[in-house]
Order: sequence, then structure tokens, then C-alpha cells
Amino acid sequence: MTQLLGIAPVIAIDGPAGAGKSTAARDLARRLGFLLLDTGAIYRSLALQARERRVAWNDERTLADLARHLRIEFVPLPDGTQAVFVDGRDVSAPIRTPEISEGASRVSALPAVREALLDLQRLIAAEGRYVVEGRDIGTVVLPWAPVKFFLTASAEVRAQRRHEELRGRGQSSDLAATQAEIEARDQRDQSRAVAPLRAAEDAIRIDTSKMALEEVVTELERVARTRLGV
Repeated sequence: MTQLLGIAPVIAIDGPAGAGKSTAARDLARRLGFLLLDTGAIYRSLALQARERRVAWNDERTLADLARHLRIEFVPLPDGTQAVFVDGRDVSAPIRTPEISEGASRVSALPAVREALLDLQRLIAAEGRYVVEGRDIGTVVLPWAPVKFFLTASAEVRAQRRHEELRGRGQSSDLAATQAEIEARDQRDQSRAVAPLRAAEDAIRIDTSKMALEEVVTELERVARTRLGV
């Protein structure tokens, strides 16, 4: 498996919540003609499934068992986004709520859960040319990826982006509370015992705080095409 992935033209994009990596990864994949793998959606789907089955987000053993049997499918949409299906059901909307975002952060901190989902992520990435987005792609999931990026931004900017995103979906949002949630998630992601959030040593770091999305994606595309020859 490692040898197969080692020669695959995979692009890893990591970073904290609100850094713009999801949108940038989607647009980069579209420009390059690659597929997109949003690994955060996998953890969100697990958190949603656990909530619906009344499994606590700290029940590591049960969550790991759910993770091993998670049936998830990503379906490309005409606008460049993806629909996420679990057990044949479209969960694209419910996995994006603040509650499930919190749940995803909590279940992803559990070692047994991360181990259970590691092979799933690698197997999906091995199926084609992928832009893979998450928090430990370049460090743990695909450390042999030939192109790695780490996107970041200030907590204030990330909170404002998240606040506007939620308001745009018609969901209520308090900016101060949103920033507090982001900072708490940063602390949890960076301090967890397994696969903490950090940039891979060979990742290209990009601070998106003062950059427009177009600028970010253009820079990602420039580097990717140069390194992969695509």
C-alpha cells in the first residue's frame, strides 16, 4: 500500500478549522481535474452516526467499532462540491452543524478511532488522483504525499469566516462564541496524544488571513503543477 501511494500524485492539505482549506481544496481539485477527499467529513459522519445511535463521543471502543463499519461515499456534484452519503443516506447538511463539528473534534481525538479510519482514508486516496484535506494528512495519513500544504489564519479571521458561513446557511451564530469554539478546538487538536495538528516538516505553509480565496488557490495550483508536472 505504501509503495502504491508513494507514486500516486496526491496533494495533502492540512490546517486548523476556518483556514479555508476545504474550499481551497475543492477549487484546486477542480482546476487540476483531481478528485477531492475531505477526511473531516469522515469524522463528522462518524460523530453524526454516534449521536443518532446514542453512542457517547467519548466511548472509544464503541466508536472504533462504528468506524470500522462506516459505509461512506463521496458523490461529486456539478458545482464542484460533493455530497456525502452514509449507508446510502445523504448526510451532507447534518454533518456541517456546529454540534457535529464539535463531535467530530472529540471523536477524532480518540486513538482507536483514528486507527480504525486510517486504512479507509488511504484506500480511498489510492483509487485515483486526489487532493486530500484534513488535519493529519501530511504527517500521518499520507506522509509520502509528493505535495503538502499547511493552511492557517488567525483565530479572529477564522472565527469571522465561520460566523459568516453559518449565517449564510441560515443558522444562528454568535461571533464571540464561534471564536471561543475555534480556539478550544485548536487546543484540543494540537494537544491530542495521537496525530496532533501540526505542519509536516516538508509542508508549504500559507497564511490565508489576508489572502483572497483566488490568491490561495492560484498559489496552490502553481506549486502543485510544478511539482507534479500536471
